[in-house]
Amino acid sequence: MFPSRFLLSASVLAVATLATPAHAQQAGIQIALVDASTNQPAADVEVRIENADIGFSRTARSDEKGFVRVEGLTTAGTYRVTTLSGDRYEADQQASVSLRANFTSSVTLRLAPVGTGTIVVTGARGITRLNTVNAEVSASLGKEELMVLPIEGRDVLGSLVRLPNVVPSTGFFPEAPSISINGSNGLDTNYLLDGLDNNENFLGGLKFPVPLGFTREVTVLANSYSVAYGRTANGVVNYTSPSGSNDLSGEVYALVRPGRPLDAKSPFPRRDLSGNAVGESFERYQAGASIGGPIVRDKTFFYANFEYTRDRNVQVVDAPVLGVVDTVTGNNEFYLGSIRLDHRLTEDWTLGLRANFGRVTIDRPGGGLGGGNVTFPSAGSDQDRFSTLVAATASYSGDEWSYDGALQFSRFRWDYGKPKGPAGPQVVIRDPSGQTAGVVGHPGFVFNDLEETWQTTHRLQRKLGSHKLSLGGDVIHSDFALLGGGNPDGNYTVDLTAPQLAALSAKALDLTAQDVLALNPAVANYSVELRPQSFGTGQTQLAVYLEDEWQLSPKLTATLGLRWDYDSLTAKGGKGGDYDNFAPRFSLNYRPDARSTLRFGAGLFYGKLSYAVISDALQRNTTSPGFLTQLGQLQSLGIIPAGTDLSRVTFDGNLTVSPSCATVSACPAPDQVQALRDTATLGEGRILNPNGYQSPWSLQLSGGYQFQATDTITLSADVIYSRSHNLVRLRDLNAPAPFTPNLANLTAANIALLQSQPDNATRFALARSLGLVRSQADADATRPVALIPGGARQITVSETAGEAEYKALILQVNKVRGSDNYAFRLSYTLSKLTNDTDDINFRAANANDFSTEWGPSANDRRHVISAVGYLYPLEGLTLSVAGLFQSGQPVNLVPDARIFGTQDLNGDGASFGENFVGNSDRYPGTKRNSARLPWSATVDLGIRYALPGFGGRFEVSADVFNVFNTNNESGFANAATTSNQVQFGGGVPFVQRNAGPPRQFQFGAAYKF
Repeated sequence: MFPSRFLLSASVLAVATLATPAHAQQAGIQIALVDASTNQPAADVEVRIENADIGFSRTARSDEKGFVRVEGLTTAGTYRVTTLSGDRYEADQQASVSLRANFTSSVTLRLAPVGTGTIVVTGARGITRLNTVNAEVSASLGKEELMVLPIEGRDVLGSLVRLPNVVPSTGFFPEAPSISINGSNGLDTNYLLDGLDNNENFLGGLKFPVPLGFTREVTVLANSYSVAYGRTANGVVNYTSPSGSNDLSGEVYALVRPGRPLDAKSPFPRRDLSGNAVGESFERYQAGASIGGPIVRDKTFFYANFEYTRDRNVQVVDAPVLGVVDTVTGNNEFYLGSIRLDHRLTEDWTLGLRANFGRVTIDRPGGGLGGGNVTFPSAGSDQDRFSTLVAATASYSGDEWSYDGALQFSRFRWDYGKPKGPAGPQVVIRDPSGQTAGVVGHPGFVFNDLEETWQTTHRLQRKLGSHKLSLGGDVIHSDFALLGGGNPDGNYTVDLTAPQLAALSAKALDLTAQDVLALNPAVANYSVELRPQSFGTGQTQLAVYLEDEWQLSPKLTATLGLRWDYDSLTAKGGKGGDYDNFAPRFSLNYRPDARSTLRFGAGLFYGKLSYAVISDALQRNTTSPGFLTQLGQLQSLGIIPAGTDLSRVTFDGNLTVSPSCATVSACPAPDQVQALRDTATLGEGRILNPNGYQSPWSLQLSGGYQFQATDTITLSADVIYSRSHNLVRLRDLNAPAPFTPNLANLTAANIALLQSQPDNATRFALARSLGLVRSQADADATRPVALIPGGARQITVSETAGEAEYKALILQVNKVRGSDNYAFRLSYTLSKLTNDTDDINFRAANANDFSTEWGPSANDRRHVISAVGYLYPLEGLTLSVAGLFQSGQPVNLVPDARIFGTQDLNGDGASFGENFVGNSDRYPGTKRNSARLPWSATVDLGIRYALPGFGGRFEVSADVFNVFNTNNESGFANAATTSNQVQFGGGVPFVQRNAGPPRQFQFGAAYKF
């Protein structure tokens, strides 16, 4: 019978939850007791579960299958499981475990009958626990490992490449997440903090960058996870935050990366923690502190963390025509603050509060990393990434029932190009030769996104004989507002005479746009943003799930779950929402004995749409009469479905126009060009999809075996398969007819002839006569509808029709320290990911023919070996070595304008998205991603030495990254358009444009107590 005290407490909690923010940290323990002499379940054995860190203690007896199960526990502290005295088994057989948010951890005790002597403990230590509950394919890094690993800048996300199924990511903009799970786009990952949403939902990266000081454990879920997890067709990263205990503890630290001359030289840029390129002058300084302890012993606890990072980067403004060759200094700043409170209201109820505040500013002071960069400080900008999460939790842990409920508010401000100076025009200065001599004024664009999100989660669990039933619901609602587009004050490209340039040289680095415009120079181009307003919509994500964990026998557990997901963004197109996202999941976990487990999982996993899919369709849209006429023509041709209400797919978005004027004084003011909206033509207009959107989904299968060879060594083998559907890509509704170059004319003699031509215009004309290229006019003539005033050449939509297939074999050996002086983790992954879209901005190279796009993903690696070793030779001394060895990433071969006079062989024009994906036309006769870069190899070294003192210990550390200074051409986090994965075809020599970081050093000091 449902206990009356639960009803009473639930009523009180409901009122409290409405009044305070909340977060989910519910966890559980499953204890399996096995008779070591017979390998049979040990039933009716009394067990004590204690957590001295928080004053928790509970006793329970194993059921007829030898199990003890406790749910609704807080993740605070460490739990110790102890058998009590009895007639059949030796007493005080123990195991300890730290819990992970939103997961039931497994512990197996092999009990020695009275008088037999030896006590055998299986799964007693952290990472060697067997998963005897379900088929989840996952891996974790705990706080102890994270603290001794060589990690650049305490960046926890980057450390995940030490885990199987995780590799450094080729992303599609500099700030994209630095990791890829299962080879997929890093934006497909669902990021959680204590089980709650921590996604920047515009694109999908981390909202609050969880620092090392606020990470107790981080887990990557790659395949076959519970229905409690969703909103991704790929992987999940779940951070568990630390908590206070009855013992006061903490640390104060300082960390420095001094840079050159200690770091090795490299002709290629490095990356800062935000993913942006930096030069050899780069330095990093970090400091922080954390403290945790009791407010009221055994009742109320706190944990607080603050971390500060300052990056210093010197850049060069190289504008000799304007009398300037000088340097400017940029300083990135990270302020990351977190606090967590835990309160044991009663023996059954636990309440909590968590708050996180991130203030990250990326400084773009002007200039660049080498010669030729002519951006002056007045055109510099800051990128602000400001995040706030406030959450609290309440959980109930009863003998039969358990519950956890949550409410979280989060806010994310992403101002990508905040001007350093006041609002005003941008001016691009050209010298008499036509070369750009300088850029001053405004950054030239606006992107200022605000996201405010509420989330509430609730889960109720009930033990019913051999069943553990879970019923849960989760709602996330986000409101977005984007101020984006071009510059409403105008962008000028002006041609200056030699005397005018000389007149400006005295200004040096203080040169501004007004200084240039005051000369009334000749104007080569003038553009104005017509609609600088902020606009946006909301996104609501709903989820309901039911799961039954069924103990079929003492050795066999079946988990059957059903989850339903809905994303309101799927209703933003020309059709209704995608409501049929029912995701059944099934797993089997079989334990042949107390040291091994076999597992199998199968299920469907639904993802969400990134808000950028809808935002791009609003921002690049228009309702001009010409554009509506084109859409009506496409509708009459059946390309847009008959009956589509065009008002549902169109919007007055941003629009930049270019009025003609000879001099600055003759250019109309920005408020005088609004009438051009109806006559301005677009290279690309984007509409909401008239066919609607479907949620991405995947079919996932897995099979695995784990074996605990000793008390400290665990072996495992897993095979996983995933087939993904409804991935986002771009389609041109007004695409020209297909064009295939005449390969018969692509001979060595003709290539030499083309290369010998004096300029690109001549090369293009000759290539066109050979049937190797098509002009834009020829391509436009084959489009379904013609370009008209107010219309667009390309009319694109985001469609959810892409597919991907992932196959992998993962072998692992993990050893914890135990009583000896070493530990290690070793994994090998053999995998293959193929797809026909890599990103939301991916489009087919030729006439929407995605059948020819099927090929390796940009993040596909066939072989990945990760080896991490820890050595403890002396008291207080820790040595760690981390090696990552990867086969090469794919290379996309593109046309060379030095042969064809253009890279646009088929004349269909560049898409906005090609600025991010680097997926232009391919070299004739080659397939997408058809070449490979060589293997990469990186070995990092960490040294920690601690001495006791003042009630704690002082620790000094040194990390060396890329010890052997290997020149890696792939295998490192990078952006697609700056990587070595785009090369010219046709036998042109390989051009290295980037490299993994050279050998770098990092030094630290800390006091820990």
